[in-house]
Amino acid sequence: MSIESTILITGGAGFIGQRLSRALLAQGCKIRIIDNFNQQIHTAASLPDELAKDIELINADIRERAAMQKALIGVNKIVHLAADTGTGQSMYEIDRYFSVNVQGTATLLDLLQNDPCGRKVESIVGASSRAIYGEGSYFCKVHGMVYPNQRSKAAMEVGNFEPLCPHCNANISFSATSESAPFNPMSVYGLTKQVQEQAILMFARTRGINGFGLRYQNVYGPGQSLKNPYTGILAVFSNLARQNQPIEIYEDGLESRDFVYIDDVVEATVRSVNYVGGFTGALNVGSGQSTSVIDIARKIKNYFKSESEIKVTGAFRLGDIRHNIADISKLKNTLDFVPGTQFDLGLKNFLTWAANQAPQDKAAYKKSVDELSAKGLMGLQASKSR
Repeated sequence: MSIESTILITGGAGFIGQRLSRALLAQGCKIRIIDNFNQQIHTAASLPDELAKDIELINADIRERAAMQKALIGVNKIVHLAADTGTGQSMYEIDRYFSVNVQGTATLLDLLQNDPCGRKVESIVGASSRAIYGEGSYFCKVHGMVYPNQRSKAAMEVGNFEPLCPHCNANISFSATSESAPFNPMSVYGLTKQVQEQAILMFARTRGINGFGLRYQNVYGPGQSLKNPYTGILAVFSNLARQNQPIEIYEDGLESRDFVYIDDVVEATVRSVNYVGGFTGALNVGSGQSTSVIDIARKIKNYFKSESEIKVTGAFRLGDIRHNIADISKLKNTLDFVPGTQFDLGLKNFLTWAANQAPQDKAAYKKSVDELSAKGLMGLQASKSR
């Protein structure tokens, strides 16, 4: 990449954005950030001093057309990270999630299409999400690869948490989900990320520029928000463990996720920004491994030598998925990169960092659960209700 490259990072003051900015600055790029410092996520209303001196910051919402117009002047490449996150919260703050994630992206693309400020842009890298898959890929002994429907409240109330074959209702085993899996989002957040990704890729294809939809799995690592109670079970569990509060596990604790370390996410994103040649499409960015939620809780409790009680509650959130593991073969073939940080090492790095941060208000997580309950989005396994 030439030293003259100017890169706009929307939402660049966040967890991924700050780490990405450091990596791109080290390559000699000029970085501009637009961010509104949403209080739900950010603990500070400004960039750290070591970044602020090297980065042009526009403190504004991506839906503010004049601010976005200013942000795009002279830009060669865009990394679009700005979004509201949180699957549960999205199910009742529907207008806000569509406004930020969809309308914010529409404002960006409209300017790129119709305003001189966007004429120099040659590549867009969008932060997509594995949430667009819903439950993702499973294998049925009769029907082969299948893509389950959303789990029913009635089934989960009797403790049947595993998805079933959508054709024969037989038991199925989860598989790595590839980019060819159909869209099947099960939360408003997932739906908005699908629209966001497809809008970016459609625009890039029409304009004839590079377009990447990076389907991040569960990103974690030092520097992530410990404040937001709606996302990040590692942050939530570490806050509770450090305060010796009960750690409540949804469902039966065997639900699993693909956790991908921040350094691997940044490397995949940098390689997308630097990509030479033509590419328009989606790439999974994950570890290709899954870890159960109850194993995570135990590891965190042990690390802090916490007195927290781990409670498997049987409670569940409507819109949650059961398992997640990414097929990352396309990432390797396209960017010549395989995320290599093993979860135990990444978790240790995160917890070492978290131990030196101020614990967040333990009431915030309870408040987020109470909000879901009040909106009718929580359920309870019948055998756990007594």
